[in-house]
Amino acid sequence: MKKIDLNAAVWKEGKHYVSQCLNVDIASFGDSKKDALANLQQAVELYLEDTKNPNLVKVERPDVVSFKPCYA
Repeated sequence: MKKIDLNAAVWKEGKHYVSQCLNVDIASFGDSKKDALANLQQAVELYLEDTKNPNLVKVERPDVVSFKPCYA
């Protein structure tokens, strides 16, 4: 069994917490941050189990920044 280090972002959205893996395009949610991260870990493990060559993006020290897109 291989172990890898991944990064996740967690935020509150309504009543739930959302967690998103920054290295793989996978997200989950839960009633608490702990639940959201546990659910994300399970989802990522299932993804890695079923994928022979996962497309992992290396993310080191991500910054959270705000920006203002224009749209019609």
